[in-house]
Amino acid sequence: MEISYNYPLYRPPSEANSTIFQVTLGCSFNKCSFCDMYRTKDYLERPWEDIKREIDLASKLYPKTSRVFLADGDALNLSTDRLIQILEYLYCNFKDLQRVSCYAMPKNLLQKNDDDLYKLKCAGLGMFYVGIESGNDMILRKVTKGATSKGIVQSCQKARRHGFILSCMIILGLGGKKYTYEHIRDTARIVSEVAPDYLGALTLYLEDAIYNEFMNKFGESFVSLSDIEILEELERLISSLDPITRTVFRANHASNVYSLGGIIPQDKEKIISLIRELKSKPEMLKPKILRRF
Repeated sequence: MEISYNYPLYRPPSEANSTIFQVTLGCSFNKCSFCDMYRTKDYLERPWEDIKREIDLASKLYPKTSRVFLADGDALNLSTDRLIQILEYLYCNFKDLQRVSCYAMPKNLLQKNDDDLYKLKCAGLGMFYVGIESGNDMILRKVTKGATSKGIVQSCQKARRHGFILSCMIILGLGGKKYTYEHIRDTARIVSEVAPDYLGALTLYLEDAIYNEFMNKFGESFVSLSDIEILEELERLISSLDPITRTVFRANHASNVYSLGGIIPQDKEKIISLIRELKSKPEMLKPKILRRF
């Protein structure tokens, strides 16, 4: 007796110990040229009866569940009423439940009105994972993100106003060699303006299935950054971050050249010092064969 998942199944690193329920399958947008997470799936909103049955089963298998992650990549695209129905049933069945979280695209946050977000927060949805990727509008267009820097800021600030915990992701190397400075300059500005509770830095890694699509959509020659250039981007990013509140920073994703982290702003110098050490000792970096997106 177990929960049957529709693979591939993804979740953020910090949800490693969470119980996962696939309330949607795939991604309703599914056009980001850097991401092949859900390319093998058609977007589907799963029936309530199936979700309810899996919650009933999981409550018997994992009665001490304290955290739940709602998958796949587009749970917030569900109607507010359906999400509230799911949340209420989760909290009814898991007495130790402390947090429910999900991925959230900027467009989905913007589509929910203030009343929707208020109701979802009251029902127990507590945390959103939002992909910023880049703060530069030209790069966002080239990678078909489906969002602008202004929309990203508005969506994140909207979530913060309603008391949601916000974990944002950016992608090092997304602008290639040509736009590396514009990418980091504008990304640091957007992140500082949003001031997320958590910030994760991933490193661009193009899977074979989407390599040609990424190159074609980029619209011009794209030259990937070397490991040292990735570290230089990371150093410029950390140096430029100036959030109005503390942000927990992590670069511990499987795509990263090295796992590091700290709290911004107080750990900025410590992180920068480690990055500079890594640049002088490339043998410390993770072998490329062990990296994935």
